[in-house]
Amino acid sequence: MVPRGTAVPTSAPGARPLGIDELLERVRAGYQRIEARQAHEAARSGEALLVDIRYAALRERDGLIPGAVVVERNELEWRLDPQGSHRLPEATGHDLRVVVICNEGYASSLAAASLHQLGLHRATDLVGGFQAWRAQGLPVEPATA
Repeated sequence: MVPRGTAVPTSAPGARPLGIDELLERVRAGYQRIEARQAHEAARSGEALLVDIRYAALRERDGLIPGAVVVERNELEWRLDPQGSHRLPEATGHDLRVVVICNEGYASSLAAASLHQLGLHRATDLVGGFQAWRAQGLPVEPATA
């Protein structure tokens, strides 16, 4: 388990660089990922904030998770940092349970690790991403233009 506040693992100078699969394995060891049905229940009960980081074309193609906050990946840290001047109203504190959702559950793992670096120690990501959510038959609504 990677201790709270630990930087995203990197290779030591002169060592073999990490590949993406190894990097994902290392960052995912630092927190407990969540399955689609668990995320749905946590959001419904108010225990978690769902954050959709998929880019616009995927949201338009596949739809949206009702109640999820859409934050483009390149804005995520600025919008969820409870100390930041550009934070969302939902970014109320470091104890906020955030479930980051990408398309298939890869980019969201790196995003959750980044949120951990900001002190959001309960941040996690959705195993399988939006595609797993949809495959479980959980609510999806069309994106509006």
